[in-house]
Amino acid sequence: MVDTVVTVLTLGGKSRDSLGSENTEIYVFGLWSQSHVYNPRLPAKHYPVSPIISLPFLVRYCTTYLMSEMSSKDIRNIPESERMNGSFMKPQIEHKDENLDERQKRSMTSLVGIPTKIDETANLGVEVGSSQVEYIESENLNDVDDVEICLKTLLSRLSSKEWVSVCEALNNIRQLSIFHKEVILSNMGDVISLIVKSLKNPRSAVCKTAIMTCADIFKAYTDDIIDSLDPLLLQLLLKSSQDKRFVCEAAERALIALTTSVSPLLLLPKLQPYIKNRNPRIRAKASMCFCRSVPLLGIEEIEAFGIDKLIQTAASQLGDQLPESRDAARTLLLELQSVYEKSHFLKPTAVPEDPEIASWEHFCQSKLSPLSAQAVLRVTTVSREEIVLGS
Repeated sequence: MVDTVVTVLTLGGKSRDSLGSENTEIYVFGLWSQSHVYNPRLPAKHYPVSPIISLPFLVRYCTTYLMSEMSSKDIRNIPESERMNGSFMKPQIEHKDENLDERQKRSMTSLVGIPTKIDETANLGVEVGSSQVEYIESENLNDVDDVEICLKTLLSRLSSKEWVSVCEALNNIRQLSIFHKEVILSNMGDVISLIVKSLKNPRSAVCKTAIMTCADIFKAYTDDIIDSLDPLLLQLLLKSSQDKRFVCEAAERALIALTTSVSPLLLLPKLQPYIKNRNPRIRAKASMCFCRSVPLLGIEEIEAFGIDKLIQTAASQLGDQLPESRDAARTLLLELQSVYEKSHFLKPTAVPEDPEIASWEHFCQSKLSPLSAQAVLRVTTVSREEIVLGS
């Protein structure tokens, strides 16, 4: 039977713990097939024989010695300048550190339950996703390839967690609104609710595409959208008053499309609650929309809506916090003054009215509180004088 017992001879009484260090020399005698095996590089000297040890113990210490030898060779191959300043690193230590970092990441991932891959562009204050999503203007949109296939997957893609898929679905709604607007009418409620969800999306690419979708819907469906308008209107007023410029500009264009596409008689009642909103920016944007819509009414429509209600609404914004609201109120009051004077000049009456009773001043004083009437008359009188002097 082959004897595999191996003995290790320590050097000069050194302990086993010092084996593998830089200055340690190992002299091994092994019995393998009854023949002696030794390392010829080590000095052929006789040392006290250590007790017989097990093979795993020998392998462990011999491995330590070999690694030390390899490390010493690597260090000797490094230039003297680098060894002096300590600019080199041991590769095995670096590998261990890398493995440790990877184990820590995996353990944290298993505890928290979130993926290690993080989208670093989600919180940037710039336009995100422009490399994958193209913002196409309405006049450059083409028809969809297959209407039926597009409709079958439209709602599922709108509710997808993949933001690129959501943007593609929003662009499909724009295409269908322009080329096949009748096919969406049956699912308009579900489509609007998912568009509102996209408007609330923190990713700017999704939000802006949803805003552009709203503009195309307003242009395509006009008054048919009025029953589903409230959630869209609130989000557009919010987005038009936020800090991201490209989102704000897109929302303002959508609001302009709304005021020019939907009948003012239907739109003005929807805007009035937002003129009294607690958020001053929402009030300002709503006032600007209100001011754009009123001139689209004819004299008869203004009288049907109630010119006194319009004057009261404009008067309430003269002292608003933001200048946009105040400017919109001044513009609206001048428009209402012109409409009032034209309507009384053109209206035939059997009995002539007292000029003082029919005057703009008397009308404002009869419909407004003294302070509000004074503010309105001051604005309209000064503005009228500036127009006369400028002409």
